[in-house]
Amino acid sequence: MEPIKVDGLDDESAWANSAWSQEFIDIEGNKKPKPYKNTKVKMLWDNDYFYFFALLEEPHIWAKLTERDAVIFYDNDFEIFIDPDGDTHNYTEFEVNAFNTVWDLLLTKPYRDNGHAINAYDIDGLKSAIKINGTINDPSDTDVSWTVEVAIPWKVLRETTKVKAPPTAGDSWRVNFSRVQWETEIVNGEYVKKKNPKTGNNLPENNWVWSPQRAIAMHEPEFWGNVIFIDQAKNASTQTPTDLRAEEVRQTLYHIHRKQREFVRATKTYTSQKEHLLPIDQFSFGSPISWTLEADRHSYRVVMNDPMDSNLIWYIDQTGRLLKKKK
Repeated sequence: MEPIKVDGLDDESAWANSAWSQEFIDIEGNKKPKPYKNTKVKMLWDNDYFYFFALLEEPHIWAKLTERDAVIFYDNDFEIFIDPDGDTHNYTEFEVNAFNTVWDLLLTKPYRDNGHAINAYDIDGLKSAIKINGTINDPSDTDVSWTVEVAIPWKVLRETTKVKAPPTAGDSWRVNFSRVQWETEIVNGEYVKKKNPKTGNNLPENNWVWSPQRAIAMHEPEFWGNVIFIDQAKNASTQTPTDLRAEEVRQTLYHIHRKQREFVRATKTYTSQKEHLLPIDQFSFGSPISWTLEADRHSYRVVMNDPMDSNLIWYIDQTGRLLKKKK
């Protein structure tokens, strides 16, 4: 692949030959209407970087924040989330506004599981660029779009995961993207967030994503999409996993985890009764769900047999970390 110059443009042949994602949808999926502005993304990789390019249609481009690691989603922004090993722990978040002001942080685990955001974390060697198709902070004209180009070094991602980085063709990582969009109006020649006339508070932001989260909560990594790394010089069909049964096992375990979280909030203890957690006894593909449950006031542990491989076992506990091991 020819070298990628991170300049906010996708004029290299590698970008021209890469596919766009589907247009983003609301974070709650079909519960909400389709976003009224289009957003899409594409990805590339080589031996040094994981590359991202996003197109955000926008007739009124604005930004205010200029300090790194400010809370960037207070502006309209574009966000990247990466969990290489898919265990929902130690994942990377990147946010950027139309000024190319960056907020990069490491999440030890989701907030629901008492995770912490490490704001001091910086992506060493990060490259990012913005291209404005219009004029920023000028309400007197109509803009077209802004584009975001990002390169994240594998050497940084290796610090947060045990999986291989750069990956091998055919590997799958958990990734998601978000666009935060505020409702604005023009007041005295400036963009101002619209307010609820009854409360005086800002109207809530819109959250548009690649992979829907079912709720307004980006920090539920089990719902992020699967990115499968492909070597373009080889047959893609031989590099793409087609068996989705493992994903159903994963989602079943996280369903149990969310139910346990609900139960402990309501009763101050985890339940040891399976019927409180899972009302089914087989997967949609017909295999029985074989699992054990241990729980007390302070902790729980689930062990589930892999329905496709008798030598594999899946684990999850009160920390929310998902593991898959050989027996």
